[in-house]
Amino acid sequence: MREVDVLIVGAGPAGATAALNLAPIRRVAVVDRRAEPPPRIGESIPPAVRRLLGDMGLFESFVAEQHAPCYANRSVWGDEEPREMDFLRDPDGHGWHLDRKRFESWLRGVAADRGAELLVPDSIERVERDGDRWRVELTSGVISAAVLIDAGGRAAPLARRLGARVIAEDRLVCAWRSGVDRGKGGRGITFVEATEDGWWYTAPLPNERRVLAFHTDSDLPVACDRDALLVRAAAQKELASVLRESGFVADTPVAITAANSATLQPCTGDGWLAAGDAALAFDPLSSQGILNALFTGLAAAEAADRFLNGESFDEYAEIMGGIRSAYRTHLDTWYGMERRWPGAPFWRRRQSPAAAKRG
Repeated sequence: MREVDVLIVGAGPAGATAALNLAPIRRVAVVDRRAEPPPRIGESIPPAVRRLLGDMGLFESFVAEQHAPCYANRSVWGDEEPREMDFLRDPDGHGWHLDRKRFESWLRGVAADRGAELLVPDSIERVERDGDRWRVELTSGVISAAVLIDAGGRAAPLARRLGARVIAEDRLVCAWRSGVDRGKGGRGITFVEATEDGWWYTAPLPNERRVLAFHTDSDLPVACDRDALLVRAAAQKELASVLRESGFVADTPVAITAANSATLQPCTGDGWLAAGDAALAFDPLSSQGILNALFTGLAAAEAADRFLNGESFDEYAEIMGGIRSAYRTHLDTWYGMERRWPGAPFWRRRQSPAAAKRG
């Protein structure tokens, strides 16, 4: 039976970030059921990520990965007038459109280079308390760990085994397709447009590709209408213009993925804690998902190190509570700006007080 200080479940952005920060000072292993990161929807990250990556000694290496820059966010929200917010005066510069698979592979590589052991593909068969440590039976063998970190995504697979609950706060889902982008319009810009039953998103992807996504609630009739995704997109004046200028041609089937806000209760326990989407899953409208994964991965690493030095997880739990409070305030404010369809179920559920008690 191998012994480590920290065993991390999930090698995504949160798990890999926790690992690469802990590996230089602790014995760390990361287990993930996938041998390599899966394909994902394109992701845009804000300029503020520059400081976070710099604090972890990663910024120069990240820049060398040559992800596409994101210079502005354009939206049709609150009224029919398109508005653009650029990053020209942002002290952190521009953001980025990520190649998600390459980004996650890079984080895994940094973690391994710093000394973390990657157990991929592998999965947990059984986990139990063994004195003041954990005995974890994997498909590949048995590991003894002092601390467990659940970075396994929205499903929070480890924390739920240990008695925590994932509380879904709404019913948001995302229907999306990707395709070729051979035009010159819309490069370096993310675009969002509100409609009666939800909101649209489109952004460029690497290798002359683009993603088109529609967000709505899973119980609304439009959520079942996958085949009409492109037809409905063409009916949105500004969105249709962006797609025409980009020369977008969809070449993948429609995929559906969960996009709801969710909170893990509790996010820490006796010798374990959760990070990233396992602890707090964000609505994509916030554009904070990757930033949250990186930040909470770093915070989880620091909390695990303090725990191994005899401290509690109380400070980490307070940090997570503060993140959730700020997130809810900003998200409710953003949704509250759209008042054109007050009787529509999608928007009625997202108006105050307390966003219609979380849908």
